[in-house]
Amino acid sequence: MSWRSARGCNGNSACVEVGFLPGGVAVRDSKLPDGPVVFFTNSEWAAFIIGVKNGEFDNNSPTTAEGTR
Repeated sequence: MSWRSARGCNGNSACVEVGFLPGGVAVRDSKLPDGPVVFFTNSEWAAFIIGVKNGEFDNNSPTTAEGTR
């Protein structure tokens, strides 16, 4: 599996890397390549990406439990 990180990750910042597998996505800390890996199913990853795109995790835009602003 090859690991990918964001284009803005220059090796000196706190970044995560993702690796795509047939059953889902693995995520690890770029500064700890031999450290723990968290695995997400494809549906969990898709829900996360939708949340990111919708601003669900923005520090300046809190959401309610129902996910609306």
